[in-house]
Amino acid sequence: MFKEQQLQTFLDQLASSASTPGGGSAAAIMGAMGAALVSMVANLTVGKKKYEEVEEEMQGFLEQSEALRERLTGMIQADVDVFDQVMAAYGMARETEEEKARRSQTIQAALKEATDVPLACAQLCADVIELCRPVAEKGNLNVISDAGVAVLAAHAALRSAALNVYINIGGIRDAEFVNDRRAKLEFVLSGAGAATETVYELVKSKL
Repeated sequence: MFKEQQLQTFLDQLASSASTPGGGSAAAIMGAMGAALVSMVANLTVGKKKYEEVEEEMQGFLEQSEALRERLTGMIQADVDVFDQVMAAYGMARETEEEKARRSQTIQAALKEATDVPLACAQLCADVIELCRPVAEKGNLNVISDAGVAVLAAHAALRSAALNVYINIGGIRDAEFVNDRRAKLEFVLSGAGAATETVYELVKSKL
């Protein structure tokens, strides 16, 4: 499992000529880092006398960010798995008409799965972005810059995951599926840039 590897090992594999892990896994880990930084700010706010009034809220934010971190970390392996499925489908025999038909059907099914994984990742990253604002507004000022790093990481992850959706739907012939997933992605993306900039400026104003 990639999530159990040391960082150097993961980066070495990411830099290698191997096709996995790739951009989808990188997007997931960036999103997970964003969530982890939200948790950091929350953890360094909870228990501080100066922030007693927001402690209960921060506990709630911490629970949310940790749940997001866990799910995004799982996406690292999920992206590798669906990519491997796509490559295996393309490698199927295609000598006879029956084999060609089976291969085509398998490729289409694999591409749909390979679309839904980064789409789910994108949604989780959008959730991290949404969580950054209240943490930046109410979190411990000594680590407020980390809330800014969190939102930037989550936004980069969101846009990176979006690219993986776009590249996979490009090969899907089911127009209804393509239109549905494209619309869902565009909805997730809408407002994310503005929300990220709002948090970034908020953090800057507190430095």
